[in-house]
Amino acid sequence: MTFDTVPVIETLRLRLRPQCADDFSASFRMWSSPDVVRHITGKPSTRQESWSRLLRNIGHWKLLGYGYWLVEERTTGLFVGEIGFADFKREIEPNLDGLPESGWVLTPEAHGKGYATEAVGAALAWADGSLPAPCTVCMIAPQNEASINVARKCGYEDWTTATVNAEPVILFRRARGGASSPFDRPSTTLA
Repeated sequence: MTFDTVPVIETLRLRLRPQCADDFSASFRMWSSPDVVRHITGKPSTRQESWSRLLRNIGHWKLLGYGYWLVEERTTGLFVGEIGFADFKREIEPNLDGLPESGWVLTPEAHGKGYATEAVGAALAWADGSLPAPCTVCMIAPQNEASINVARKCGYEDWTTATVNAEPVILFRRARGGASSPFDRPSTTLA
């Protein structure tokens, strides 16, 4: 399954839309913020790393039929982050091959507004109706309490622990059709 067009998902406050080259500056600003990467890589991204990430995010849709969306406020169009699913071919045990890995990252200005829970819930509702995988997974640094709370609110359950790049992570999984969000089911269109 692949997509030549990426679905646009709208929630009460947010729009999840396809990423494009024009989004690079906003994405780079976010990924170069020490506050944003503190629990992800611990190191702000360079322009080259940010560009590669944008290309990878866009390419997932064509190759796998899922990927990352840009998240913006519906009323203002303000960039607030990126969210979606990926297959990073990680060298990790347990092996995650074939299981879409959910991830989310928001700008510091968007923290504390419930946007992550709203966007993750909307993405999971889409995945439940569109992806054949029996479950999705996510990995979170043990000290990232905010993301752990988002994962649990959206139906993810603690699965196991692992090590990625010599750092401990908690792996979570969520069965297809599990609780996805306290928000209304989003509307979806194709862009």
